Amino acid sequence: MVTREELKGHWHELKGKLQERWGELTENDLQQFNGNVNQLVGTIEQKTGAGRQEIEDYLEELFGAGVSTLEKVSDAVKCYAEQAKDYAGQAKQSVQQYASGASESMRQQYEQVADKMQAGYDQAATVVRRSPMESLAVSFGAGLIAGVVVSLALRRR
Repeated sequence: MVTREELKGHWHELKGKLQERWGELTENDLQQFNGNVNQLVGTIEQKTGAGRQEIEDYLEELFGAGVSTLEKVSDAVKCYAEQAKDYAGQAKQSVQQYASGASESMRQQYEQVADKMQAGYDQAATVVRRSPMESLAVSFGAGLIAGVVVSLALRRR
């Protein structure tokens, strides 16, 4: 026989099935039993004329199907949760690999730029040491040209 706790736990599902089987049962009839299995069976007997054994067998059948369905759903949810956990782990690993690769690439590019800037600085220092007067003249000429270009740009506005 179905217990009170089992009925309460699956009540919404079972209520609909009972009303499908015995259309004479109203919402009010089914709400009055308050979890008492004997009272529910008695109400169904009184309203439908069905025998007690028939009603109890039907409740057992409904409850058994409900449990197996719930177990199947529970197993499926567990399976999907494990798959989601696996996918999350794979995604995390992929992101970590990508970030590590990007970090290494940026470090290499930084080192290349730093090396090129140092080489340019060293070359400029060498040129200034060898020919300080020519370097000064070139710097003065470059400054003069930059000043003329800036002043022309400002006049056009």
